[in-house]
Amino acid sequence: MGYSRDILTISRWEIKRSVGTMGKNVLPVALILIVLLIVVTGFTAKSGLHLQDGIYKVGTDDPELASLFSGDARFSVDLADTATIQRNQDSYDLIIFNRVVYVHDTDRGKAAAKTMERDYTKYRTNVYNQQTDLFAAYPLWIDVQYVVSELNFTATQAGQQVSVRPRSNQVPTPSGPVEPVTTPDASIGVSREELRSNLQQSASQNSQISRYTDMFSGSGNPLGTYKTPDQLSPPLPFDSIILVFLFIFPLYFMSQFYMMSIMNERVGRRGELLLSTPARPSAIILGKALPYLAGMVGISALLTLWIKASPLIVLPLIPVILFFLAVALLIGMISRSFKELSFISIFFSTIATSYLFFPSIFANIHIVSMISPLTLIVLTLQGTAITATDYLYSTSLFWLSAVVLLYIGVVNFREERLFSQSELFAKISDFIASTLSFKRPYLSLFLFNAFLIPFVFMVQLMLLVLFFNLPMPLSLVLLLIGAAFVEEIAKSLGIYSMIRNAPGFFTWPVIVGAAFATALGFLFGEKLLLFVTLSQITESVFGSIIFTSLGVLWMPLLLHFSGVLIIAASVKKGGDLGYGIGLLAAVALHCLYNMYIILGWLS
Repeated sequence: MGYSRDILTISRWEIKRSVGTMGKNVLPVALILIVLLIVVTGFTAKSGLHLQDGIYKVGTDDPELASLFSGDARFSVDLADTATIQRNQDSYDLIIFNRVVYVHDTDRGKAAAKTMERDYTKYRTNVYNQQTDLFAAYPLWIDVQYVVSELNFTATQAGQQVSVRPRSNQVPTPSGPVEPVTTPDASIGVSREELRSNLQQSASQNSQISRYTDMFSGSGNPLGTYKTPDQLSPPLPFDSIILVFLFIFPLYFMSQFYMMSIMNERVGRRGELLLSTPARPSAIILGKALPYLAGMVGISALLTLWIKASPLIVLPLIPVILFFLAVALLIGMISRSFKELSFISIFFSTIATSYLFFPSIFANIHIVSMISPLTLIVLTLQGTAITATDYLYSTSLFWLSAVVLLYIGVVNFREERLFSQSELFAKISDFIASTLSFKRPYLSLFLFNAFLIPFVFMVQLMLLVLFFNLPMPLSLVLLLIGAAFVEEIAKSLGIYSMIRNAPGFFTWPVIVGAAFATALGFLFGEKLLLFVTLSQITESVFGSIIFTSLGVLWMPLLLHFSGVLIIAASVKKGGDLGYGIGLLAAVALHCLYNMYIILGWLS
């Protein structure tokens, strides 16, 4: 009970401190902004937005066309005779003579032509919608039925040929029985007035905006899947962009407050008071994080209610929230100034958003999309059932990474770490060394590298997403080199930090033993996590590049041992310069090994 009481007490202090700081510095500005927002919103609702009024200038000699363009406030129309317009032709974006449009060869002229084309399309649609016989105006109605792709991305593992067949001069001939296809019913079971209402509603909407508002409001085409050819457009995979900004941005914004709170404790040295209390470091960290955790979960729940979605979409966000808070904790602890904190946090937000966003673009297209928890949200909004395996598959790396980062934060939450002014990379090395024990160096390195695997897989999968759309074989080559770099850097972190903090401790026999413990822990961790969660990725051709060294146990163990030993020996002999040389040598060895496996030289 004492531990829980400490957490709740510190949480109350954090809330009072945050509210007091906000009330003193931010609240007056926030109130002024809210008042201005209300005033501007009321003015806009009454008079509308006029930012684009008169941006395009049109000259014409046709009164009918002049009245047509005058309905669009973006056009400023001059009705004059031909000679007058020709004398001032450079001042017009569009000129219309005898129903022929002349476009000024500028970017604004081309934009005006595109706007005019859209206006004409709306005008033509309105004319069609007024016709008595709508089926004469729209003789074709299309019933759209979306089907989930059933492509098999595991064909390469089964030894099947997946490359495109070479072209042949012979015309292919069909084989097998021809099955007759029943002609679909021409009637759609909808009255003409319902058709007319749907068409008028669609004509009054901006299709580029309504596709997103309909997605969140649950509304859409009142006729269901029936569309006219003009209304038909392929579903874009970029709808998930909205989900990133709708869900992830508020969560990241809230984690910034936690990051700033940790930084304020260090800069003002107020953290010394907390450290002097009987509360344990873990209770202090959890107590300060609890208000932000509750706020982030509350925001996610409110957004879910707003878009009228299933409450299940909050579940994939919980590990993402914990991961954001864990990273915010470490950034707040290692940054020496607010400028450095801003740089590191922006870098992290770019990487994290990319990892969450890019895979979700390929939802329903490729199995690589499932590495992002946002894909689960996209599928849930589409009405696709999510299994427990899918959830574990998409969120396990975030759960594990958050736990490891929080542990590192708890171990280092003490005075000599919080108020140290060491350079960034030296401080990171100190943080890592604090999690390792010189009394049991081999066991420490084994466990450290085993728990490091989630981060390695996250970075490697990020590389997979980045190189996924590049042409082959370039994408495979870049992935091969990138994956090798990531693994070798990760494996060297523990042993490099220990050598840097206690160079005399690492004799040559100790270095050999430490390299073997590192290799064994790394192999154990990747095997365990791979078999539990990432089997689907490894069965694709791209996944086989990353995880190709896992086929035979003794070979990847020898590879990991050799790479770590090369780097450790280089560090012992040459320090930081030797680390760079040893890293390049280890990466070269790793790439040669992977090529050896991929080219089938084992068979």
